[in-house]
Amino acid sequence: MKAVRAKTPRRPALKKPSNPGLKDPVGVYCRVRPLSRPDQECCIEVINETTVQIHPPDGYRIFRNGEYRETQYSFKEVFGTLVVQKELFDVVAKPLVEDLIRGKNGLLFTYGVTGSGKTHTMTGSPGDGGLLPRCLDMIFNSIGPFQAKRFVFKLDDKNGVDVQCEVDALLERQKRDAMPVPKTPSGKRQIDPEFADMINVQDHCKVEEVDEDNVYGVFVSYIEIYNNYIYDLLEEAPFDPIKPKPPQSKILREDQNHNMYVTGCTEVEVKSTEEAFEVFWRGQKKRRIANTQLNRESSRSHSVFIIKLAQAPLDADGDNVLQEKEQITLSQLSLVDLAGSERTNRTKAEGNRLREAGNINQSLMTLRTCIEVLRENQMYGTNKMVPYRDSKLTHLFKNYFDGEGKVRMIVCVNPKAEDYEESLQVMRFAEMTQEVEVARPVDRPLCGLTPGRRFRNQAFREELSRKLEMRGGPINGETEEQSVSEMFLQNFPPLPSCELLDVNDDQTLPKLIEVLEKRHKLRQMLSEEFAKNVLAFKTMLQEFDSSVVSKENYIQGKLSEKEKTIAGQKMELERLEKKIKTLEYKIEILEKTATIYEEDKRNLQQELESKSQKLQRQASDKRRLEARLQGMVAETTMKWEKECERRVAAKQLEMQNKLWVKDEKLKQLKAIVTEPKNEKPERPSRERDREKPVQRSVSPSPAPNAPPVRLRHRRSRSAGERWVDHKPPSNLPTETVMQPHVPHAITVAAASEKALAKCDKYMLTHQELASDGEIETKLIKGDVFKTRGGGQAVQFTEIETLKQESPTGRKRRSSPSNPDPPEDAADSEWTDVETRCSVAVEMRAGSALGPGYQHHAQPKRRKP
Repeated sequence: MKAVRAKTPRRPALKKPSNPGLKDPVGVYCRVRPLSRPDQECCIEVINETTVQIHPPDGYRIFRNGEYRETQYSFKEVFGTLVVQKELFDVVAKPLVEDLIRGKNGLLFTYGVTGSGKTHTMTGSPGDGGLLPRCLDMIFNSIGPFQAKRFVFKLDDKNGVDVQCEVDALLERQKRDAMPVPKTPSGKRQIDPEFADMINVQDHCKVEEVDEDNVYGVFVSYIEIYNNYIYDLLEEAPFDPIKPKPPQSKILREDQNHNMYVTGCTEVEVKSTEEAFEVFWRGQKKRRIANTQLNRESSRSHSVFIIKLAQAPLDADGDNVLQEKEQITLSQLSLVDLAGSERTNRTKAEGNRLREAGNINQSLMTLRTCIEVLRENQMYGTNKMVPYRDSKLTHLFKNYFDGEGKVRMIVCVNPKAEDYEESLQVMRFAEMTQEVEVARPVDRPLCGLTPGRRFRNQAFREELSRKLEMRGGPINGETEEQSVSEMFLQNFPPLPSCELLDVNDDQTLPKLIEVLEKRHKLRQMLSEEFAKNVLAFKTMLQEFDSSVVSKENYIQGKLSEKEKTIAGQKMELERLEKKIKTLEYKIEILEKTATIYEEDKRNLQQELESKSQKLQRQASDKRRLEARLQGMVAETTMKWEKECERRVAAKQLEMQNKLWVKDEKLKQLKAIVTEPKNEKPERPSRERDREKPVQRSVSPSPAPNAPPVRLRHRRSRSAGERWVDHKPPSNLPTETVMQPHVPHAITVAAASEKALAKCDKYMLTHQELASDGEIETKLIKGDVFKTRGGGQAVQFTEIETLKQESPTGRKRRSSPSNPDPPEDAADSEWTDVETRCSVAVEMRAGSALGPGYQHHAQPKRRKP
């Protein structure tokens, strides 16, 4: 797979233009606005002229492992909180205005979160104008003396411009003057005081090298992109108070040069800074703004103010505009104020505000996607399609990113800590935008006419007027021929009065004849002088023609030599260009190879880091598991040791009880055997037993002469250990002979942690009513052990049941079926006595012979 990756970026290298070096990166600048209050927490600081540092606010950790890290971002230039508008304009916008006058396009837009100062940077404030009024002022300061009269340039509806003759332009001016209310303000009108301070720029900045042989015309338009629809802010819609119509959205089209433009957009010709800014201010009042939690006047749309500069050369005489459409140059400067990106959970937007915020964020995300694709295509040589059409904003300005002009971006940031996350995203986008390169626009072709013709024609007319004034002739150029003839006639002697008052008058006619003869001689002299001058002028013309021919021959020879030299130099240039292309191609291949290797290196480093982290996690998991297993083994060992001890103790106690029972049985048997048979007590009849009331005795006596059985308490299995004897207050005394007795016990009515801490064993006495109506007592036993948390816990191990039965339901196995005793009466009595002894002494479960206790030890099994 890696070999395939190394080859794929090299394919589109042959499709690149012949001069890949003629590209400029997008100029990205950063401006930091001052804090609103001096006590606010700041998360951005300016390190130097090109670097800012952003750090998380207090209590915030940017990384999951809790690391507190500061990040630095570099820009072409950084403007701190103390930078004035003029300094920002001189660095960022002034070069774009110079390119505009030289016939090149430009795009300048401000980008940032809500409340970061974008509109202030673009428009300014009273007394401190922003970039837009300063651009207008510089344009009109530069082209002021060379502006064409109004309506000489006329924009068409296909993003082009035409030149009208003076007559057509004059007719349109007269038609405009005849309108009752002019649509654009005149230069003599008073400036609106609402924005007068914004355009009162005293810098008088202008472009030094302006082509003086051109005439210029400025057109402005103002649009906004709201909810991904384009609206004309200068459109004068008729107002209907009954049924007002909403503004109609505009559509984008592509002209014959593949440039995007807004159809039907109002474009106003302006002649001064004041007039242009008043048009802007009229559209600014229609722009959509709203009050949000983060900004009192938050822009809800992207605004685009477009300045178009049309210029055309003068004719050869330097008097009128050259009537050739091919010689017209139309350049454009777009000033864009983007709406701020925002998070709805901070602005608390609802309804329309929420929909506006969604469309704003979507258009900004499309702009970011386009920048990312452009960057990827340029860095890796891919040919992915840039999604300009996904948003009206990117579709309108796609020509700039395709090489139709310079692109500049001002990133506005608010250093307050609340905007940290949004500012971080803005910084990352700006850093990525700087890596995109835009093709440098080509220079406009020369018109081929003699430069300086405007001022030479003007100087000639001024000199002619001065000479005519010196000679007393008229100054007006329209009567120039008449003034020359009159001046010529003034050199002749004046005619005398030709009025004859008398027939015999002999003075008037001789005087008239004399004057006419003088005039005739003077005319002959002038004619001869004129002929001499004509002959001399012809001679001079012939000499001049001969010299011109000789100079032409000489120049032709020189030109042929120069052409040969130029041809040789061109061949050398072509050879060097081919060599440069070959070297550039090799360099490009090496750069791409190095980029691929660096990317593989980064991927391997990331993979190595991820695997090392995975190993560390596995090792830590293994250590935790070992510790957990050790704890479980220790706990299980301790439990089994206690269980073994308990079982051994229970077994020992059980064996002791069995030995004791056997001893007691042997003693009883010995006493019965040694008793004489003639002294047997008379066995009462069953009827007598029925008549007598049943009385519970402490212990049934097996025989009157038998030795009495000593009453003993049952031994506890846990003798020697300390017990907690928990007897609830609701227990009833049983008044039986055998009572449970536990030595060294702490008797409590309710279990407490203090009592449990002093003992090793726990016993709960529980009573309930059995099915036969007798009280059944259960002794629930358990072990007390300490928990890890420092408390006490009880684990129940066994249950003993103490039950009392009535003797009326007892059946004797030795009772005969008839009243006469059988022969083996002694054996039956023996059996009855044995059974009674076993019940009285052993207290075996399941016996129905008499009152007594039944002990059922039921140990609770625990899982190991």
